[in-house]
Amino acid sequence: MSVKCSPTTPLSRASVFVLLPLALSMQQVYAQDQTEEEELTLLGPLVVWGTQVQSSSVKLGSEGIGIKQADHISDLLRSVPGVDVGGAHSLNQRITIRSMDDKDLRISIDGANQNTYMYHHMGNLQIHADILESVDIDVGNNSVINGGLGGTVRFRTKSAEQLLEDGQRVGGRVQLGYGDNASSSAAITGYGRLSDSVDVIAYYNGVKRKNYEVGGGEIKDFSGTVIDGSDGTVRGLEGDLSDALLKFGWDINDNHRLSFGVESYLDEGDYSYRPDMGLATDLAITNSLGVPLLWPTEFSRDTFTVNYEGESARAGSINATLFRNDSTLNRDESGWADNEAFADSAGQVEGEAVNTGVNLIVRKDLGQHGISYGAEVTQYETDFTANHDNGNQDTASEEIVDSAIFVQDQIRLSERFSVTPGIRYNVQKNDTTVTDDTFDDITAALAADFDLTPTVHLRASTTQLFKGPEIGEVFTGAGLYDTVNEGIEQETGLNTELSLAYADAVLGADEFSAGLTVFNTQLDDYIYDYAPIAEADGGGSWKDNIGDMNIRGIEAYLGYDIGQFEALFSYSIADSELDADNDYLALDEARLDRKQGDTFAIGLDYHLAQSRLALHWDTQVVKSLSTGIDLDGATENNAKDGFAVHNVSAKWHPAALKGLSLTVGIDNLFDEYYASQ
Repeated sequence: MSVKCSPTTPLSRASVFVLLPLALSMQQVYAQDQTEEEELTLLGPLVVWGTQVQSSSVKLGSEGIGIKQADHISDLLRSVPGVDVGGAHSLNQRITIRSMDDKDLRISIDGANQNTYMYHHMGNLQIHADILESVDIDVGNNSVINGGLGGTVRFRTKSAEQLLEDGQRVGGRVQLGYGDNASSSAAITGYGRLSDSVDVIAYYNGVKRKNYEVGGGEIKDFSGTVIDGSDGTVRGLEGDLSDALLKFGWDINDNHRLSFGVESYLDEGDYSYRPDMGLATDLAITNSLGVPLLWPTEFSRDTFTVNYEGESARAGSINATLFRNDSTLNRDESGWADNEAFADSAGQVEGEAVNTGVNLIVRKDLGQHGISYGAEVTQYETDFTANHDNGNQDTASEEIVDSAIFVQDQIRLSERFSVTPGIRYNVQKNDTTVTDDTFDDITAALAADFDLTPTVHLRASTTQLFKGPEIGEVFTGAGLYDTVNEGIEQETGLNTELSLAYADAVLGADEFSAGLTVFNTQLDDYIYDYAPIAEADGGGSWKDNIGDMNIRGIEAYLGYDIGQFEALFSYSIADSELDADNDYLALDEARLDRKQGDTFAIGLDYHLAQSRLALHWDTQVVKSLSTGIDLDGATENNAKDGFAVHNVSAKWHPAALKGLSLTVGIDNLFDEYYASQ
């Protein structure tokens, strides 16, 4: 059982040690008898149930990730510069890269595209961190291989192939977790080889979440005043979450492998109407409307994947994925009947988004040339149904087919210098309320890599960008209430970056590393979902191009590893500003709503090899943002308060009980009252 102490309520040091006997995490591992010296050396790899995180913006070690009490995606990605995951609600895991939210990113799980604009009050990503084998992040779009405007996030779930050692036939893991101010969980996994060529993993994790108490024990409004009638507990979070995975792998031969995966995710509870907003806002809205605070809600995601990995001297390496991703959000909205003025809206509402597609990439080394080429096709289908208690029914559906082919060539001009040109053809066919047009464009990219010295690497890149109009928001009608805009244009732009990375055994370290990235992202004809319509034209809002959005910033890191000690410091800032078209001058100089202040992260890890104990501390400091024009920001006061959050944890492998591990920690050590920006 893994004890995750309160994320918002302070615990004394004595409290932590009282909880230690409860923190038991059982995991079946297989190890040969070793000398004491070998055992100490192999302490790190004993953590076989961890998540490897790779990022283009920082060099990350693996051990710090394994020690973290990761039950939320943000726990894994907190130290990655340029990346933020906000949302305390289980429905609001929302990834942001350089102030661009998940609608402008490419997010996949085992190759299956997850981009489904379900509901603007929740994130597009629902997955539990414990199930993940790896997370691979491209901060910014720097290659024709990747679509999207702001970058890509590729999640890969665990497999028996990864967990089983050579010669092993079966394995298993049981984990129990408890957080005194958040949740309890139980996970069970079995994995093994059905034959010499076929393996299987079955995983189930159930989480019970509670309404937690905020840091400091007081709920405040935007002015800092404690809300009358509140007791420090945030209502609208209590619910049950489950995540199940069944994955088969078939090694056709030494060079070809097929895997078949089915994952089912379910989150249900009596939740707040707007999961991304704080209780203060929810109370203000529901009290003014005279409707309930809590609404019975169910979100489900079923993902089906077939993956092929192959390699041959003639064809090179091939990776292909066939997938279907089905997300459904249901809510009992009969509570609208509590106010007679909204009684016609009472009923059962359901939104469904289905992504079906295939993607292929081939890589082949031809002497000086490293060729990569491929294609991808994704069909986005959405459906909306509202069965009202008065007998009326509203239905709508939309569809987009997004396709691309691409090729790039890494040309090695010398041992130290290479250039990588690439070209991509994008086609997006829309059948939506806003437009039934087809959008297409040819985009190109060029990158240059230069090893200034054996320890210093310089990279410069520029990539043209493309994105057609987004499919309509599913849960608010799947286009039912959108306005036709046949004049809407695709977004284009240019992402330019210059980065410098250094790594060497200097300053007394086994390895000292440092990196700096400077970037500028220009988004032309930026599409805003709520572009204001002039009163003379009827007022309201619609989806339209509002001008050119410029995003510029810096990402930096310093790493210092010596002996059993690892330290990582990172910094990032992304400033955004709109150059508005004449029709939308009221939005001129607006920033992206997901912009956050200068962000500093520190991670410290220390391994006590003889005690088989690993210690971790991480800190995130986010500076405040002043009031300013933004897109979709708060109407009362859109300034954002800064905050600093500290988390500590420890992981222990008792030598007497092989395969047993124990994790204990405290999130929000100093009981900070804060909201993620």
